Amino acid sequence: MTSSWMLIAGALFATMGAFAKLLGTQFSGAELSMYRSLVALTVIGVVVMIRRQSLATQFWKGHFWRGTTGTISLVGYFYAMTQLPLATAITLNYTSPLWLTVLSTSLLGERFRPMLVVAIVLGFIGVGLLLQPTFSDDNVHAGLIGLSSGFFAACAYANVKKLGEVGEPEWRVVFYFGLAGFVGSALAQTVWQGEFHPVDTSNIWPLVGLGVAATIAQLAMTRAYHSGNTLVVGAFAYSTVIFAAIFGLVFFDEKLPPMAWLGMAIIVASGLMAKFASEKPASVKGKPTLPAEED
Repeated sequence: MTSSWMLIAGALFATMGAFAKLLGTQFSGAELSMYRSLVALTVIGVVVMIRRQSLATQFWKGHFWRGTTGTISLVGYFYAMTQLPLATAITLNYTSPLWLTVLSTSLLGERFRPMLVVAIVLGFIGVGLLLQPTFSDDNVHAGLIGLSSGFFAACAYANVKKLGEVGEPEWRVVFYFGLAGFVGSALAQTVWQGEFHPVDTSNIWPLVGLGVAATIAQLAMTRAYHSGNTLVVGAFAYSTVIFAAIFGLVFFDEKLPPMAWLGMAIIVASGLMAKFASEKPASVKGKPTLPAEED
C-alpha cells in the first residue's frame, strides 16, 4: 500500500506540473507559486480550525528559514516548468537529495561517506547530460533556475529536519510554509512585475486544479512516508519524473532525446544512492526522519 500512496503522489505532482505548464503563458512562476500556496494554506488552515490545534510556536527562526528557502525553490520550480520540458524541470528539482547530502555534511555535521561522493559526482554528470541536449541559448537561464530550485529545496528540507528534531509537528511546518509561500510569492511578483495577471473563468479552474493536486499529493506522500520504509518510498517518489515525461509527451508534444533520458536515469540513480547512504546511519541510531516535502 505504501508504494500505491507514493505512486498516487507522483502522478499528482506531475499533474501539478502539467497545470503549471498549461498556465505558464498567463501567469509567472511567482504567481503560480502564490496560488499553489494559497490553496494549501486554506486547506491546512481549515483542518487546523476544525481540530482546534494551536499555531503557537517557539521556533520562528526555523519556520522563517524553511519558508524563505522553500518559497525561493517553489518560485524557481514553477518558472522552470513553464520554460523547459516538464520532465527536465522536475528532474532538475529532484537534484535536491544531492544538495541535501552536501548540506548535511557541511552544516549538520553528518559524516561524509565515499558512497555520497560517488552519488554527488554521478548526479551532476547526469545533470550535464540532461541539460546539454535539451537546452538552447534562449533557455540556459531557465535550466540554471531549475537547478537552483533543487538547491533551495534541499535548504528547506534541512530546516524541516531541524524543526522535526525539536518536536515541531509536521502540520504546523506545512501551515507556516503555506503562509510564507503565499506572502513571499506575492511580494516577489510585486517587485519583479508590479502587477498581477487577471484571474477569470478561463483560468481559475486550472489554478484550483494545480493547488488541489499539489495538496493531495503532499498528503499522499506524507501517508506513504508514515506507513512505509523511507528508502522504498524515496525510490517510488521518482515516479514523478516518469509521469512528467508521459504528460509532457501526450499533452505538450515534448520529445526528449536519448541522452536526456540517460541523464534523467543517472540523476534518479544518484538520488537513490544518496538517500540510501544518508538514511542508513539514521536507522541505526533510531532517529526519526521527516519526509522531504515537495515544493
